[in-house]
Amino acid sequence: MDIIKKFTSSSLALPLAALCLLLLFNAIFVDDFFTISVMDNGNLYGRPIDILYRASSLIILSLGMTFVIATGGVDISVGAVVAISAATCCLLLGGDISGVPHYPFAVAIIAALVAGVISGIWNGTLVAKFKIQAMVATLILMTSGRGIAQLLTDGQIITVYYRPFSYIGGVIPGFMLPTAMLIALIMVVLVIVLDRKTSLGLMIQSVGINPTASRYAGVKVTAVLFAVYIFSGFCAGTAGLIESSLIRAADANNAGLNMEMDAILAVTLGGTLMVGGRYYIGGTIIGAITIQTLTTTMYAVGVPSDILPAVKAVVILFIITIQSQRFREMYRNWRLKKLDATTNANKSKEVA
Repeated sequence: MDIIKKFTSSSLALPLAALCLLLLFNAIFVDDFFTISVMDNGNLYGRPIDILYRASSLIILSLGMTFVIATGGVDISVGAVVAISAATCCLLLGGDISGVPHYPFAVAIIAALVAGVISGIWNGTLVAKFKIQAMVATLILMTSGRGIAQLLTDGQIITVYYRPFSYIGGVIPGFMLPTAMLIALIMVVLVIVLDRKTSLGLMIQSVGINPTASRYAGVKVTAVLFAVYIFSGFCAGTAGLIESSLIRAADANNAGLNMEMDAILAVTLGGTLMVGGRYYIGGTIIGAITIQTLTTTMYAVGVPSDILPAVKAVVILFIITIQSQRFREMYRNWRLKKLDATTNANKSKEVA
């Protein structure tokens, strides 16, 4: 009973419950949903693998978004930064049908990540130095970022024929799991180490709760804000590599489209409040997987792609509602009233 009480009071209880409900729905209504097969080339195949694979980019984006939201901000430019990163990498590798890259593969990868970091520095400068509201500051890059990507690609879709590039969004020969899942796992471990083994996590929470008090306590608020936006840009750059490798091309119009909204939803589904303060890395990961599971489920049951956003909005609204503080208070009051009624009934029986 103690274990059950601890779990139900945990921040992961509701995100896990939402994910379990989706999985239960699939188990009942979707044939062979949990079936995992081994293909002729030795790779694993099945909807669970596909969900984790497709959720990898979203998990990486959401990790950076978690730190930003924990400081009381938000980064709505990450989708555009994905497009910039993808355009940078594909531009350097080139579209030569011979498959010979214009620049070394390592240079293209580093340049794509640097593009993400520079984007984070830009956002951090506006938020931390110029004190511009995070929504407005990141809106600038959100609206101009795709234009920058279009300039880099000259308005064209650059297709990359260099085979090793496809391994980032595909499978490295000899491995059973997609590379994107391994990259996401590495990023999760990195974030956990930063959160548990350094004081960064405490400083982020402190800034999110009260930046003025944090400054008086000796916390370098400006440096913390810079760090979280730079890390968010780095995560977006990493996601850009995965997304472009997945299609082996840079599509400035569609790369990372609306991914910023899914990242924000993943963070909030995981229990992190938009007002800042305490955050939940585990909840964010579960939230990202839940969103991708919902998308896969809708396609599996035949929901058209143009109706999918509306269905997703209704389901996510329900999940967020039951996670709200007001709902928890109502549920707690209902439990207390029920407990009091049971106690009074037992006392009446004893008196009788």
